[in-house]
Amino acid sequence: MYRIVVDRTRQFAENAPLEWVDFPSPRQPIHTSDELLESLRKRVAEQTAGKKCAIALSGGIDSAILLQLMPDDCIAYTFKCSVPGVETTDESGRAAEYLAYVNKPGIEHKIVPIYWEDMLSLSTELMLRKGAPIHSIEVQICKAAQQAKADGCELFVFGETADCIYGGHSNLLARDWTFGDFVERWSFVQPYKVLRDYVDDLEPYRRFEKDGYIDVLPFLSLFESEASLNSYLNACGLAGMPFEAPYAHTIMADPLDFQRVRAGENKYLVREVFHKLYPGFEVPPKTPMPRPMDLWLSDWEGPKRPEFWPRCTDGMSGDQKWLVFALERYMNLVCP
Repeated sequence: MYRIVVDRTRQFAENAPLEWVDFPSPRQPIHTSDELLESLRKRVAEQTAGKKCAIALSGGIDSAILLQLMPDDCIAYTFKCSVPGVETTDESGRAAEYLAYVNKPGIEHKIVPIYWEDMLSLSTELMLRKGAPIHSIEVQICKAAQQAKADGCELFVFGETADCIYGGHSNLLARDWTFGDFVERWSFVQPYKVLRDYVDDLEPYRRFEKDGYIDVLPFLSLFESEASLNSYLNACGLAGMPFEAPYAHTIMADPLDFQRVRAGENKYLVREVFHKLYPGFEVPPKTPMPRPMDLWLSDWEGPKRPEFWPRCTDGMSGDQKWLVFALERYMNLVCP
């Protein structure tokens, strides 16, 4: 349902303890875009001082902002998933535009190719380290972190959590959600559709319920940010690469202006920072970290273990199939 194990008292096997890292605390309250920029600038300067650093540079605005604040000799890594004979999402062009504008010749730009073979080879170690199935982004992060380690980097900086904290999920924030509707909308895979014997754990949703509705921004900022951050920490941890997410050390101090978000100005504080640093640049449409699961798992017939319903993945999206694929793969490792 959540892509993480929310009940930390549970684990998949006696020899498979759950690895979990708590969210940074306390977080700096942010009222304005000037405060956000100053906080990011200070955090990046403190954490990168005297180190050879890497930054994950996508085509989005969160990492572009951090690029302006990075040391002049850092290495920027852009992920690109590869499927033979198929054109996939490529953010390297937009990333190169940011680098050209920043005009720091000492920054090296490297493309990290991601193949299905990487998903298979790295997922086993990542799941064993985590004590749970993994989010599909963990393989890409780990491969990039391994490359950064080999390149002599001592810290990897990511723009992660900015969307959750500052109202970047436009579709989720575009309407008010009743409790039941939000459970159906957010749950990545409903357990009853996949497992013969299942338990619904609705506690994370109940935590953010008010008068029958879900308070969406706190759900994202306080729950999903922490869950997401653990994927990054696990992936970088396996590579032996220290991880830094400057946005994660901040939190919006004022209520989200839903009118601005629903008028098309999502993540408005971050947008304001971006326009200060990149005047004249348009904010690109938000795209998730590229991973062509629909293509990679198009021929997978679904899980075979007896815990699963046969053909349970028929009609699922590629990302949903990955969650079931990873669950069965992990169960085969710890509960053969």
